[in-house]
Amino acid sequence: MKIAIVGTGYVGLVTGTCFSEMGIDVTCVDVQESKIENLKKGIVPIYEPGLEDMVHRNYNAGRLNFTTNLADCLNDVEVVFSAVGTPPDEDGSADLKYVLEVARTIGRNMKRYVLVVTKSTVPVGTAQKVKAAIQEELDKRDEKIDFDVASNPEFLKEGDAVDDFMKPDRVVVGIESDKAKDIMERLYKPFMMNNYRLIFTDIPSAEMIKYAANSMLATRISFMNDIANLCELVGADVNMVRKGIGADSRIGSKFLYPGCGYGGSCFPKDVKALIKTAEKNGYPMRVLKAVEEVNENQKGILFEKLLKHFKGNLKGKQIAMWGLAFKPETDDMREAPALILIDKLIESGAMVKVYDPIAMKECDRRIGDKVIYATDMYDAVLDADALLLVTEWKEFRMPSWGVLKKTMKQLVVMDGRNIYDQNELQELGFEYTCIGKL
Repeated sequence: MKIAIVGTGYVGLVTGTCFSEMGIDVTCVDVQESKIENLKKGIVPIYEPGLEDMVHRNYNAGRLNFTTNLADCLNDVEVVFSAVGTPPDEDGSADLKYVLEVARTIGRNMKRYVLVVTKSTVPVGTAQKVKAAIQEELDKRDEKIDFDVASNPEFLKEGDAVDDFMKPDRVVVGIESDKAKDIMERLYKPFMMNNYRLIFTDIPSAEMIKYAANSMLATRISFMNDIANLCELVGADVNMVRKGIGADSRIGSKFLYPGCGYGGSCFPKDVKALIKTAEKNGYPMRVLKAVEEVNENQKGILFEKLLKHFKGNLKGKQIAMWGLAFKPETDDMREAPALILIDKLIESGAMVKVYDPIAMKECDRRIGDKVIYATDMYDAVLDADALLLVTEWKEFRMPSWGVLKKTMKQLVVMDGRNIYDQNELQELGFEYTCIGKL
């Protein structure tokens, strides 16, 4: 079976590489020549555990190919996945210009049946726009060629994307023909050997499932952060509260961890897009608006705690920051809480020294020399007045507190992910603050 993946960003490259791992002949397409040339040389543009080795293996085996020209490969493939970007527009809605350009390119160049599958996260109704764009180009050519459209939203967690794709808990496919269903069943059969669920729906439902899933997870995070902030005010311990409510089988424990806010390429964008979709249909998403507001406020909570500790004056203070990426095992800093913290700290007159195992280059690309880049986690805390733990990388979980005691100017630790033991740090002489606990 031969397929094409248009877009070699996070979703497209993981999707194409994982399909090729199962023996499928995959051609990945991207308009950026430099990116395609780098991929041919084995240079992978994103950090994702296990992905680089898989790209090398399948490219060398001839199952994974890269090109800048969709038209050249279009008529050799049975399925075309559209995995191009859908960045938020100024009003928060998803910008579909790249999705629709892919559709028009297909319509201008197809010569036989093809199944066009939207893999990007797109608003409800996008598949119909894709279908109309393809048909419009066919009409200009006065050609009658059958095609189908489908929706196959991704549910990949950055840092676990390869495992998520290879061992999915479910695969959702929106279709409108038996032919499309048969093709998608055949394509995903290798992934279903262990009874993973292949769920077929109508196309609008598939498009909605992705937004609804991410919005639900974002809601749980913001809810728990709201509870954590209240716990501090009333003297409760949010970790005990979290365990107590998570033990309820109706609720469960996942995504109930308080922290300094969520970020990344999915949750913020998808929450905004779903709110905008509702507004266009005359319905106010009151809960999601609150979710978004809570999250934006939470991104500044470590700054507020730090400001309170130093009695409103951070001028001249040296602040160490561990973690820049929005979560561990990725270099992605889109909507990362670290960016908000850095801006607030610099505006307050503090000097910021940062360290992240993977995201240092990405931080430099985004903000340049606004901060000092440490060589390692212990260099970051040298002469620091306070340490902010922002991203819970594994190497930050058990630091040498003895080294910190010797090198920090003031023994102040602000734990934005609640990974440290308060009693242990206080016994060692640190002033420790976390989220949702006095």
